Amino acid sequence: MYSSDVVTDAVLRTKNLNVYYGSNLAVRDVNLDIPEKKAIAFIGPSGCGKSTVLRCFNRMNDLVKSAKIEGKVTFRGQDIYGNSVNPIGLRSRIGMVFQKPNPFPKSIYENIAFGARLNGYIGDMDQLVEESLKKAVLWDDVKDKLKESGLALSGGQQQRLCIARAIAVKPEVVLMDEPCAALDPISTLKIEELIHELKTQYTIVIVTHNMQQASRVSDLTAFYNAEPTPKGGKVGYLGFAEKVIEKYRSLNQ
Repeated sequence: MYSSDVVTDAVLRTKNLNVYYGSNLAVRDVNLDIPEKKAIAFIGPSGCGKSTVLRCFNRMNDLVKSAKIEGKVTFRGQDIYGNSVNPIGLRSRIGMVFQKPNPFPKSIYENIAFGARLNGYIGDMDQLVEESLKKAVLWDDVKDKLKESGLALSGGQQQRLCIARAIAVKPEVVLMDEPCAALDPISTLKIEELIHELKTQYTIVIVTHNMQQASRVSDLTAFYNAEPTPKGGKVGYLGFAEKVIEKYRSLNQ
């Protein structure tokens, strides 16, 4: 859905978003509405800006010195790049899971408890750890070894641990940057099944290269592409998959 089609329950919205790295325009004119409690997939070839746009949603691009944005990104109507917004607080509401599993070099228990504690959680920590691991469909695998290192888990289990860690701080949105890229087919299937469960409670935005995966897990699919620039680089742009496919069909008829 293009942002010109009003989404009354949009939790995230971009308007005329341009992203630069230094003087190079990486992504141009992204207008996008992300509805609440749906799974939205970003697909497209490498270098077309999918991950760049994803990282704008919780200001992870702030960590790249050369990155800057033009336009607007709002979360529940608030400009997240406004001076009053604390990026760390924002990231507790908009969590992120990366392509390569990156558990902390701590116990499985502390991987969940650490972030919650930093965010001021004062409830029953044992209960929070159990609930988070259950939501990530990992509890049965690890309930008897919570004191063991998270790094000792398999790749697929580590990724589910990272998802459990993200949801332990009670986010409203979970961003996933190619979460299955480093996983085997069985682990990939478990993550896809997990996404279906999670979207009943959270808004999920997932970047993937895999059209079939996008069709399996998403309610909406946003298609990115890129075009060459005069300097020899390329700039990414966005169109929703349904409309892009219609255009391609009309060209091939």
